[in-house]
Amino acid sequence: MPRRQSAENLIERFLEMISAEQGVSPRTLDAYGRDLEVFALFLKQKKDDATVCEGGRLRAFVAELGSRGLAPATISRKISTLRQFFKFLVLEGLREDDPSLLIDAPRQGRALPRVLSDSEVDALLLQARDNKGPECVRTSALVELLYACGLRVSELVGLPLTSVDLDAELVLVVGKGGRQRYVPIGESATSAVKAYLRERDAFLPGDQGSPWLFPSRGRSGHLSRQRFAQILDDLAIGAGVDPRRVSPHVLRHAFASHLLANGADLRAVQQMLGHADISTTQIYTHVLEERLKRTVTAYHPLAKETVA
Repeated sequence: MPRRQSAENLIERFLEMISAEQGVSPRTLDAYGRDLEVFALFLKQKKDDATVCEGGRLRAFVAELGSRGLAPATISRKISTLRQFFKFLVLEGLREDDPSLLIDAPRQGRALPRVLSDSEVDALLLQARDNKGPECVRTSALVELLYACGLRVSELVGLPLTSVDLDAELVLVVGKGGRQRYVPIGESATSAVKAYLRERDAFLPGDQGSPWLFPSRGRSGHLSRQRFAQILDDLAIGAGVDPRRVSPHVLRHAFASHLLANGADLRAVQQMLGHADISTTQIYTHVLEERLKRTVTAYHPLAKETVA
């Protein structure tokens, strides 16, 4: 058996490996690192080591996470990190067995996404359209694009200037894992973006140009997610919608739910959302079930009362 190495060294080697081989984002690397630091501290307290600990020790760690009141989804994520870590240890010859195979993730119900009603979305869009000036025109373009395309907020604020084809009414989106997809924009969003482009120079950093559709003077060069969340809060208050119910991700959910409620195909929605697997999109099947009920009620002869 190879000599033991410090937990810090093992974690550092693991993070370097997944960064090089899997190309994960810095944020994901930070999450993996934090998860493993918590586990390493637990092992230290138990005077144990990742290269020799057994499955019972891992089950005790998971039980302790549960006793801290962590959500099942959070615990499942930490277990996923451990599984990748121990797989790495086995592949590197630092362990002969994988104790993480002996632990189970906690059961968790899948929460339905929070969704705004059609009228609430309309109120947000109308509020954005009714105001003038560069800031308001930009807000309108942001919200129209988000709802029209169902973008992730990181995809929206990081859109390159060249990604939007206003003549074809399409936007080229680079999503998770570098996967590209084209999403239709629609007339309303196209008009909002055209109006914004006439004001875009007001947001350029000094006399310099910018490759971003929504440039900013911040470090990233484009509008930040945090700033957009603030813009959305202000918009919700002005529209009379509870800002606690409004977020960029809620508008993404509204995009998907409203499409499905009006007859869109689940596969088409999957492609537009940029989900790699249809199982991710199936969280919206409750919308399809409601649509099916309405169809049966409206068209099936036995669903209607028979008048004598």
